[in-house]
Amino acid sequence: MRTEQPYAVNHPTVHQSDLRPAWWTPTPARLIPMDALDLDDAMEAEVDDLLREGLVVWLTTVTPAGQPQTAPVWYHWDGHTFLIFSQPGQPKLANIAANPRVSLHPVGAPDAEDAVTIEGTAALDPSAPPCDQIPEYITKYLERIDYLEWTPASFAEDYSVAVRVTPTRFRIL
Repeated sequence: MRTEQPYAVNHPTVHQSDLRPAWWTPTPARLIPMDALDLDDAMEAEVDDLLREGLVVWLTTVTPAGQPQTAPVWYHWDGHTFLIFSQPGQPKLANIAANPRVSLHPVGAPDAEDAVTIEGTAALDPSAPPCDQIPEYITKYLERIDYLEWTPASFAEDYSVAVRVTPTRFRIL
């Protein structure tokens, strides 16, 4: 008889291992405590490319009551930190003020073959330039900014709060 907790389905005897196909073998995750990726390592260089080219990461913050909250955000990855711009007064800002520990998850392959999660600390960064003064950010998002009927300047005015996330650990599957 199994003693571990059953998988979170509505049946008390169904376990996660019972739901996996017979051919599935887990790939051990690489837990990398660091603030930057080693671009000489093929897997880490691939993650760096994913972060530079990706359009959205899912940012998870935690409310003061302890409830995780996840939201898709646009970002700029400079190889060491993530710069995220927020509208003032958003819940994520209050969450970060109460608990700066966050996680980021870039959108990857639908089968999760290239899953990456990043743990880090977040802080408001009043010294960051407005997003319309970061050429890589504007190049990356200009088409979407135009589609949403903003200009780079009006977008920067609406999303005026800079949040910098410094990674503390990458988990690469």
